[in-house]
Amino acid sequence: MSRSTFGSTPARLTLGVISASLLALSAHAAPLTRDNGAPVGNNQNSQTAGPNGPVLLQDVQLLQKLQRFDRERVPERVVHARGTGAHGEFTATADISDLTIAKVFEKGTTSPVFVRFSSVTNNSHSPETLRDPRGFATKFYTADGNWDLVGNNFPTFFIRDAIKFPDMVHAFKTDPRTNLDDDSRRMDFLSYHPESIQTLTRLYSNYGTPAGYRFMDGSSVHAYKLVNDEGQVHYVKFNWKTKQGVKNLDPKEVQQVQGRDYSHMTRDLITAIDKGDYPKWDLYLQVVKSEELAKFEFDPLDATKIWPEDMVPSKKIGTMVLNKNPDNVFQETEQVAMAPSNIVPGIEPSEDRLLQGRLFSYADTQMYRIGANHMSLPINQPKVPVNNGNQDGQLNSGNTTVSVNYQPSRRMNREEEPRGMYSQLALSGTTQQAPIYRTQNFKQTGELFRSFTAKEQKDLINTLGGELAKTDAEARHHLLSYFYKADAKYGEGLTKVAKGDLSKVKALAAELED
Repeated sequence: MSRSTFGSTPARLTLGVISASLLALSAHAAPLTRDNGAPVGNNQNSQTAGPNGPVLLQDVQLLQKLQRFDRERVPERVVHARGTGAHGEFTATADISDLTIAKVFEKGTTSPVFVRFSSVTNNSHSPETLRDPRGFATKFYTADGNWDLVGNNFPTFFIRDAIKFPDMVHAFKTDPRTNLDDDSRRMDFLSYHPESIQTLTRLYSNYGTPAGYRFMDGSSVHAYKLVNDEGQVHYVKFNWKTKQGVKNLDPKEVQQVQGRDYSHMTRDLITAIDKGDYPKWDLYLQVVKSEELAKFEFDPLDATKIWPEDMVPSKKIGTMVLNKNPDNVFQETEQVAMAPSNIVPGIEPSEDRLLQGRLFSYADTQMYRIGANHMSLPINQPKVPVNNGNQDGQLNSGNTTVSVNYQPSRRMNREEEPRGMYSQLALSGTTQQAPIYRTQNFKQTGELFRSFTAKEQKDLINTLGGELAKTDAEARHHLLSYFYKADAKYGEGLTKVAKGDLSKVKALAAELED
C-alpha cells in the first residue's frame, strides 16, 4: 500500500469510524479479546488476500478460534461419562471424635462440597432413562485437604476384585464390532460370577431407573477405615439417605419419560436448585471393630456384600444440602476429578480388593484425561495451601516458586505432619493370588428379593427375565441357577419368563454352595 493511498480520505474516515466504535464499545461493554488479552478487531470475517483470494495464515483470530474449538472436549470418561454436578455444603452433626481425627467430622463443622451424579456404563449423550447404576461422588473441601467419597446409588458392586474391572466394563459397553448395545454380552460375563447377582437384581429392579438424582440414596460401596488420635482403627461404611424420599420409574413409566425428556434426572436437579428447593441427604455411618471382621459369615470387605442393619446398625453423622448449580458445566462438572485416593488424616482405605485397585485407576485416569496438574483447576483445588515438590507438566500453574523442589532440605522446611501418618496393619502369611474364602454369594440376594413389594418383584422378574431370554442357553441357565439358589420363587419366575428349563436350573443350583 503506498503512502498516498494510506493517507487518503477514505482511509482516514474508516479509522475514525473504528475509533468512534471502540469508544462507544468501551462505554457499554468489555472488548472482545483473544486468549492473550489482545482486542479482536473483526470476529465476523476471515482475513483474505483481496476480495476473492484465499484466507491468510496470519489471521490469528481465525486460527485461535478453530484451535480452541477443536479442543473443547477432553477425552470422555470410560465410565461415569454422563454426569450432573452441584455445589453445596456438609455439616457434621454427631461427635465421632472417638473414631476419627478427620476435621470434616468435627461436630458443628460445615465443609463446602461438590457432588457429581452420573450414569456408570453409558456414554455422555445417552438418555438418562437407560437402566444403569448411578454414580454418587462427593468432593469435600475440608480443613485437612480434599476428601473424595466416590460411590454409587447401589450399596454393592458386581465384582470383588479390581483385576476384573476392565473386563466387566468391556462386557457392559457396546459390542466393539457393531457399536450396538447387547445385554447378552454382560450376561455371558456375569454367568461366571455368582457374586454379581445381588447387584444384578438391583440393576434390573426399578432401582435401576431412578426418577431423579434427588430421589436416590448413595453408598460408599466399600469399607473404609477411620483412625482416632490414639491410632485405633475402626472399619466403616458410609451411606447417604435422601430426605426427598426414594422414587423410581417402573418399566411403563420409563417409556413415557423417555418419550418426552431424555435428560429428566439432570433437568429435575437443576430446576429444583434454581427454584430454591434444595435437595438434602443425611450421611449415616456403620462401624465394625477390627476384631469383629472375622465374625461375619461372609468377608465384610467384599464389595458385593452389604452390612445388614440388624448386624451393624447405622448412625447419622451429618447432613448435606446442594444449593448451587455450576456456572459452567465443563469447567466444574466435567473437569472435576474424583478419586478414592484423595483421602485426609483420619480416613484410610480398607483392604477391600476392588477399592485397592480404584485407588490407582481413578487418579490415573484423571491424569490421562485432564492432565498431571488437574488438581490445580479451581474445581479440584483444595481450600488449604498445597506445598510439595511436584512441578511442571501440562497446564502447570506455578506450583514451584522457590529453588528448593525437594525434601528434606536445610534451606527450607517442609516438615512431615504426624497426624498424616498411616495406621498400622498386622500381617502374616505369604503373598498369593487366590479368591476370598468367605463368599456367601446367594443369601443376601434372596433377602433383597423378599424385601421387594409384590409389584416390584413382578417388574424385576419381567425385566430381568426378558433380558436373560436373549442370552445363550448355557450362560442363561447358569445365571438362573444362581437366582434359584438365592430364592426359589425368584428363580422359578425368571426361568419362566426367560424360557429356561427349570429342571436344568434346579440341577445346576443343587451343585452350588453358599
